[in-house]
Amino acid sequence: MKSKKRRKFISIVGARPNFIKIAPVLKNLKAYKGIDSLLLHTGQHYDKEMSKIFFDDLKLPKPDIYLDAGGRGGKNKEITKMMSSLECVLSQEKPDLVIVVGDVNSTVAGAIVASRLSIPIAHIESGLRSFDLSMPEEINRIVTDSLSNLLFTPSREANENLYREGIRRNKVHYVGNVMIDTLTSFRRQINSNTRALRVLGINERQYAMLTLHRPSNVDKPEDLRKIIEAISFIQDKVKIIFPVHPRTMSSLEKFNFSKSLARKKNIRLVPPMGYLDFLTLINKSLFVITDSGGIQEETTILGVPCLTVRKNTERPVTVAEGTNTIVGTDPKEIIKESQKILEGKGKAGRIPELWDGNAAKRIVEILVN
Repeated sequence: MKSKKRRKFISIVGARPNFIKIAPVLKNLKAYKGIDSLLLHTGQHYDKEMSKIFFDDLKLPKPDIYLDAGGRGGKNKEITKMMSSLECVLSQEKPDLVIVVGDVNSTVAGAIVASRLSIPIAHIESGLRSFDLSMPEEINRIVTDSLSNLLFTPSREANENLYREGIRRNKVHYVGNVMIDTLTSFRRQINSNTRALRVLGINERQYAMLTLHRPSNVDKPEDLRKIIEAISFIQDKVKIIFPVHPRTMSSLEKFNFSKSLARKKNIRLVPPMGYLDFLTLINKSLFVITDSGGIQEETTILGVPCLTVRKNTERPVTVAEGTNTIVGTDPKEIIKESQKILEGKGKAGRIPELWDGNAAKRIVEILVN
């Protein structure tokens, strides 16, 4: 009797949100002996020290393949460079399945190349839509979903988005949120960790967190100035911890905002940090101001009020059921909603359906069967 053929899965990651989402999937795949699971890092986030911190925090295995294909010359050039490298690797490795996660450039590059090589594609975190084509991530989501054979969604709204786009129902699997799997697995450490607070000299619930990285918020001086105007007012009421994304720091310096922010007594500009320290600071904050998608989800699970400085979100469940409020970039609206939280009137929310820490287990059971 012939032995069953081993199957090869390649998971493609490239940016820190990918690392968080793929970690529980890789952990669950290890339980299946008939599958060779390889991790491919495109190098999209090319600051190796920060990548290493995330890999160490998340206990991720060292990538089996590292492409160093991160771009420094624009998003389209970055995707083209990744596709060229990925085509060489996937043609040689001939995997039975390519797994992509999220909505970054590594995601869409992996999906396009796998599709052209007739390799089946599984997309984790499918169906999210902001309905804003000015966001590069929205284009990445639509293209990746249109090419994928298995689409794993984190919410029922995501399913409906895919059905409206003509995706066959038998391709779509509602499994829950893998990002929450990772948070759940580290919840005890996040609750007990005090290192970041000690280093920064701050106390629990006596500060707010700020993160900014979207091009629509940081690439033009007039857009960034509006948010800084609101933050400058809010810091008179509460200390603000601001881990500064490299893209944002570049803009702050380019537009001559960094020195004025540094002079504000209650704004602390700090370097980007690892997963555990960052989630600890989120968990113990009074509230969060952000333009990140993932943080909208994490604050919902942690029960921390979140103000999203965008005009829309691809994660509406965090608004309908969670702790998230869309405030746009009007300083008056940001200040008004911040004041409500400072007065004890922030959103409490509840945990959405299937955000239970078992999404990766459901995904892997479908993949292997």
